[in-house]
Formats: sequence, structure tokens, C-alpha cells
Amino acid sequence: MLGDYIANCVTGVACRVPELHHRPARAIEQVEAACADVPVDDLTLVGSSLGGFYATVAAERRGCRAALLNPAVRPHEHFEKYLGPQRNLYTGEEFVLGPEHIADLKAMQPAGITRAERYWLFVETGDVVCDYREAVAFYRDALHTVVRGGDHTLASFPEHVPDLVEWAKSSSRRRARPSRSRRRTASARR
Repeated sequence: MLGDYIANCVTGVACRVPELHHRPARAIEQVEAACADVPVDDLTLVGSSLGGFYATVAAERRGCRAALLNPAVRPHEHFEKYLGPQRNLYTGEEFVLGPEHIADLKAMQPAGITRAERYWLFVETGDVVCDYREAVAFYRDALHTVVRGGDHTLASFPEHVPDLVEWAKSSSRRRARPSRSRRRTASARR
């Protein structure tokens, strides 16, 4: 959806969507490789769920912006219940989720975010996969959009795409720090 919007409605912005390996250590290497040639001030990572975790890890390492959509905050604490055979929803690849995946995630877990002004958190309170309160606490000083209701797919995302793209574009024009007064809370549309 974001890629289509950028391709059809925006000029001067490129969108890359790397296909990521199932092993977290390899996946973060792929994320870093995909953005290695982009100047930090021109780079905004966008990730959903585990991708939000990867976006945070990479943003902390690179010093760029990141928009996080119902992100997994401490995935190594929640993955044990998923151990065993898995199938990638996008590629169809089958793999076995094992303790080594959890170890990778734990090893790359940031203690926190270093510069909150680089982050925009989008969460919906109805997400039953990732507890939105955990994300709100972890990204406490970042810009927040909290939508009542919704689900893990971030049903309200289409409404936020234009603002997200403008925020990303503004990174190369200025490095504004969002104040707490810029936090947003919205109600889900029925």
C-alpha cells in the first residue's frame, strides 16, 4: 500500500522492500544492505510487527528515522509459543523456528531508543498479537498515533499514509523534534 502510494502519488521518494530471511541475524543484515547507499537524512525505515522491531534495530544502528506499525517490541520474549514449523506468509518458504531465532532477536534487542524525535509509532488498541501499551511505553517520547479499536493489520493505516510520507520527506529538509503536544489519538472508524 505504501509502495503503491509512493509510486503513484509522490515524486522524489524511492521505496525499497527487501525480501527478508527468516533468521533474524540475516534479516537485519539484509535491511542494512538495502539502505547502505542512502544518506541517513534521506532514510526512513517503515516496519510492521517484527518488521517494526527490525526497523528500530536498524534505525538505532544507522541514526535514521523509523515509522513503526504495531511493532513487536521484545519479540524474543514472545516467540517460544511459535517454535516449530512455519511458513512465510509472503514467499511461501517453509522453515523451522527454533531457539537460534530467539537468540538472534535477544542479541539485537535495543535497551531503548536513543533519539525519540526520529520515531513515529502507529498502534491500534485492538491488536491481539502485540500489546500496544508495550509499544507506547517503549517509544514513550516519540510521536504517537494511537487508534482505538483496530487490529494487528493496522486497519487505519491507509488514513495515515500521506502524513507518513510527508514526515519521511521532511527528514532531509529539517530535523524537527516532535513535542509531546503533537501526539495524536484517534478513534477507529466503523
